[in-house]
Amino acid sequence: MARRSIREYDAKRLLATHLPRYLPGGLGYTGRVALVTPDTNWEQLITDHPWLQSERLVVKPDQLFSKRGKRGLLLLDTDLDGARAFVQEKMGQEVTINGVTGTLTHFLVEPFVPHRQEDELFVAIRSEREADIIYFSLQGGVDVEENWEAVLQVPVPILTDFEDVDLAARLPDFSGMEDVAVFIGALYRFYVDLAFTYLEINPLVFADGSPVPLDFVAQIDDTAAFECAQQWGDLEFPPAFGSRLSPEEEYIRQLNAKSGASLKLTLLNPEGRVWTLVGGGGASVIYADTIVDLGFGSELANYSEYSGNPSRDETYEYTRTILDLMTRRKDPRGKVLLIGGGIANFTDVAKTFAGLVQALTDYQKQLREHNVRIYVRRGGPNYQEGLRLMRELGKKIGVPIEAYGPELHMTEIVPMALKE
Repeated sequence: MARRSIREYDAKRLLATHLPRYLPGGLGYTGRVALVTPDTNWEQLITDHPWLQSERLVVKPDQLFSKRGKRGLLLLDTDLDGARAFVQEKMGQEVTINGVTGTLTHFLVEPFVPHRQEDELFVAIRSEREADIIYFSLQGGVDVEENWEAVLQVPVPILTDFEDVDLAARLPDFSGMEDVAVFIGALYRFYVDLAFTYLEINPLVFADGSPVPLDFVAQIDDTAAFECAQQWGDLEFPPAFGSRLSPEEEYIRQLNAKSGASLKLTLLNPEGRVWTLVGGGGASVIYADTIVDLGFGSELANYSEYSGNPSRDETYEYTRTILDLMTRRKDPRGKVLLIGGGIANFTDVAKTFAGLVQALTDYQKQLREHNVRIYVRRGGPNYQEGLRLMRELGKKIGVPIEAYGPELHMTEIVPMALKE
């Protein structure tokens, strides 16, 4: 499972689109939300969202950080001119959030909902190993953490039919409890069907009997795209606030977005001597941890992961990108490339290694100039052919390549590669 945060705009858009099918009578949340970016044409925005001219509005940044009101980044009960002026004033500003400095680039605009503080509720759902946990409190709002003892927790064990969970019986007795129980049940079905891994609405209020999420935080399992992409629509997975993707990281992100496979790249230290090219999300973490445990954390150049049976061309582009980064700066001590992974379930090792071989062949001159040593460990379908290709390649291009199969423990090649 890959937990990926999404914008509040997208979370509310999805809720408005899909919630009615889980509620009786097709009731739901209207989901009038507009996203403003540096490229937004305000005239077109107003055409697309005519309610902007008639409603009182709320404006806030939509960049995966919380407590916007306490940070002076929330404008309440304004008109269109006020909203536009606020966005123009804040757009492009640098702000520091929890020690991380980033630039404000995305803003959410939505109708202002008058309500009393005592009507603010808190509801959240979190996926854990053995169950999904539903959280609820009558004391929602900015101070919910200070009143955590008042938060009710209702587990829904894995493989349990939600119909068997008597949610209403678990909720405290309060006015409107039945409507809230129906909404939470619908929200849970929405959560499961669209592959959410975390969801938090705080505060939640009811206006004229309809639920309104005033603030919405959500994470989605992006590996569920094969079954949920149509329901998600044009869903963005933005980077964490303050993080700036290098051109190479952005290229791999775009490559991943167009692929049914998983392709991930994070640059940690471009000056590092230890580079990884690892198949499988779990294996990539294990390799990185092993490198750090052996005392080479400061030399670890990147985090990499390719999985889900990428095509030969995708593997070539992915490998070529890493090799290009690896051979930009020389180190007199030489460099190490770890091509590792567990035992693949359905990734054709020979096919992906063919893409690796092509990229390594194209960069053979640079690899020799940078004194690169390559260590390979892989198992899975056609792994023998893949290892044979690697061993022959080492002789052909004059680059030291040691290739091993499942007979070698997955991370044993790490100390072998780092011993010198």
